[in-house]
Amino acid sequence: MNLRFTKMQGAGNDFVVIDATQQPLSLSPEQMRQLGDRRFGVGCDQILVIEKSAEPGVDFGYRIFNNDGDEVEHCGNGARCFVRYVADKGLSAKRSITVRTVNALLELHLRDDGRVTVDMGAPVFALDKVPFDAQGLTPRLVNAFELWPLADLHCELAILSMGNPHAVQRVADVDTAPVLTLGPRVENHARFARRVNAGFLQVLDRGHVKLRVFERGAGETLACGTGACAAVVAGIRLGWLDERVDVQARGGLLTIEWPGLSRGLDAPVLMTGPAQTVFDGEITL
Repeated sequence: MNLRFTKMQGAGNDFVVIDATQQPLSLSPEQMRQLGDRRFGVGCDQILVIEKSAEPGVDFGYRIFNNDGDEVEHCGNGARCFVRYVADKGLSAKRSITVRTVNALLELHLRDDGRVTVDMGAPVFALDKVPFDAQGLTPRLVNAFELWPLADLHCELAILSMGNPHAVQRVADVDTAPVLTLGPRVENHARFARRVNAGFLQVLDRGHVKLRVFERGAGETLACGTGACAAVVAGIRLGWLDERVDVQARGGLLTIEWPGLSRGLDAPVLMTGPAQTVFDGEITL
């Protein structure tokens, strides 16, 4: 089959975006892997599929696949590219749109400066919702929030979900942190039934951090939107950060806002950052 696509990036996290609003799209996992392959396909961290919605008040459906073919729940940088795509391609004239993912509703806002703000929803702290098996573990409380020890990996993790699972650890320097060796061990640890995104957080001051994320099913990426949200939320709950934080990823800058300590833990997380089209193309799968 011949498939038209758009290559996009948000803070270096890159995507293949496919418009399936005119007819349903059905790609096999093998075709997904070919599409995401950086040598034999287009190459991307994730594949984003835009679908029609028949749900009242919802503008589009939004599906996300890792470059290994697995469907995942959420992608913040992809959500920003999503709203940029529908605006640039004339699929919607709205400046704010609502999309349905596999497990959530997202509100996406196109700003006048070209950046995009995404209402990422409220973080989830219930361990069974992540999910994380804490049986037999005793957490260390910091500012009344848990850091969970994984003794076999010699690390402590803040555990939460942003619609997808995250485990955040603080490091002295992200440039020298063992992201490529420890990251996959955290991702595939037996206590995470659905694997996990492993975040490595360096706190510069209360409003600025550096972050690297070893993403579930994708490896380290240049930026991870949900990872940035999870890291900032964890840092706020642990007392390290203020409510508005600039997150420097290797691919660019994201701004995360979460008033959870002043307005309640169910307050939504807002993420603002860039979204750009790289090129349009067609591939035979």
